[in-house]
Amino acid sequence: MARISGVTIPNEKQIWVALTYVYGIGKKSSYDILTKAQVEPTIRTKDLNDSEISRIQDAIASTYTVEGELQRVVSGNIKRLKDIKSYRGMRHSSGLPVRGQRTKTNARTRRGKKLTVSGTAKKAPSKT
Repeated sequence: MARISGVTIPNEKQIWVALTYVYGIGKKSSYDILTKAQVEPTIRTKDLNDSEISRIQDAIASTYTVEGELQRVVSGNIKRLKDIKSYRGMRHSSGLPVRGQRTKTNARTRRGKKLTVSGTAKKAPSKT
């Protein structure tokens, strides 16, 4: 099993897919890294030799911010928004959608399970 940027990447997958397991590397970045490292994108991870793995590691280290460092930067940005009490920061702290999505309906992922309030249904007329 190869380890790149502190992440154990899967052996049976093609290297361009396996690189996307690293936080901060997507499909496009993966292809760019492999082009820079002069590695065939369709080769399986288990078939890579040590020199190819080191070239990939060097290409990532020279160009990209990944894993823990990137997560630290992102959380720092969110903390800054909360500290200055911007609108986006307040939405982050209250657990609501940040980018302008509607919340009257939907937004269940951010708001949590639906809670039904009792006593809001219309009462049926009773016989007297």
